[in-house]
Amino acid sequence: MMTDTPSLMFQETAEAADAVERLYSREAQAFAEIGRVIAERQPAVVSMSARGSSDHAASFFKYLFEIHAGLPVASIGPSVASVYNAPLKLERALHITISQSGASPDIIAAQQAASKGGAVTVAVVNIADSPLARAADIVLPIHAGPERSVAATKSFIASAAALAGIAQAAARSEALGAALARLPQALRAACDVDWQPVLPLIGDASSLYTTGRGPGFAIALEAALKAKETAQLHAEAFSLAELMHGPMQLVDKGFPIIAFVPDDAALASSTEGLGKLRGLGAQIAAFSSRDLGPLTIETPTTGHGHIDPLVSLVGYYRLIECAARQRGLNPDTPDKLKKVTETI
Repeated sequence: MMTDTPSLMFQETAEAADAVERLYSREAQAFAEIGRVIAERQPAVVSMSARGSSDHAASFFKYLFEIHAGLPVASIGPSVASVYNAPLKLERALHITISQSGASPDIIAAQQAASKGGAVTVAVVNIADSPLARAADIVLPIHAGPERSVAATKSFIASAAALAGIAQAAARSEALGAALARLPQALRAACDVDWQPVLPLIGDASSLYTTGRGPGFAIALEAALKAKETAQLHAEAFSLAELMHGPMQLVDKGFPIIAFVPDDAALASSTEGLGKLRGLGAQIAAFSSRDLGPLTIETPTTGHGHIDPLVSLVGYYRLIECAARQRGLNPDTPDKLKKVTETI
């Protein structure tokens, strides 16, 4: 039964701007240290370990880092260390672990294996006094504060913002730095975005796609997860380029698609792809700072298309939170999930 009482998820989404502001004001030294390590070690690869929403933040970082720093980013499955006990060869590498709790045994094992293999380890965590943080060479707290809803909102945005700060420190990009300085303001403004027109699109849906390209695809991955865990709505995320292949076969009249389309180098190809999907009958809602036609949820911009998908998430989180409550669900306490999941 839907109520007018704001959920914790709704409230915590609004706290993301303050978290990011705290992060950037308090951790300048940590960003500088990570930038120095990257400059001195000249790593051939940056490796990462994460699960759930944190893994989607890693995907966001992968695009940013590869685009701006020109170095490959590789995801290492935590089970490689925790279950298969495989040694890692990471001489000169930088290994980044993202975890809200910093407590899951498999994530800790992956960091230990990376350190033993020669990597400098960085823990991006919300709990700075966690086992993961205590064992890392460099700790980067995200300063999200307590997050009581099972659905990670402000901690995801803050984690992604922390990783964006690492990309900026490595690339020394003035444009990226200016966008990150504007990010808290854009996140606050995004709380007033009108996402209500999208509710009828997903209200009675049994399945949908989320999509985007580059950093927008990383946010689509996070959006699909939130649809599943809060609204019990089956959602699959695809790069818009990949959606043009096999997944397009499921698209017919009325099929719902939520797209994250920043104003970046992929805008023209993304617009063309969405047009093709509309031609097949898809009903598309686009989160973008640009007007992309019917059901565009116009979102504030940081002035940089690679950071703007993070801003889009504020409106999307509000959307899926409302959809969950309309379905009679409590988005804060999914009945099969808990806040901290410890896997091996």
